[in-house]
Amino acid sequence: MKQIKRRDWLIELRYSKGLTQEKAAKMSGIERSTYTKAENGSTIGVKTAKKIADTFGIDWTLFFESDCDEKGQNTA
Repeated sequence: MKQIKRRDWLIELRYSKGLTQEKAAKMSGIERSTYTKAENGSTIGVKTAKKIADTFGIDWTLFFESDCDEKGQNTA
């Protein structure tokens, strides 16, 4: 069974902006449950990744990198 790796970098980024999951999801134009899946490391679609990335000013491909960490981000 493959272990899902939480996206701690996304959680930290959201905290740094002072956002709840609900607010981050609303800003991204997605459901909170979908946003929660993204933070928990579940597979998300490209459209969803792009919406979240646009909200936080990061590269959407980070969601598909297996060894992504906060150093790989280009945050504004």
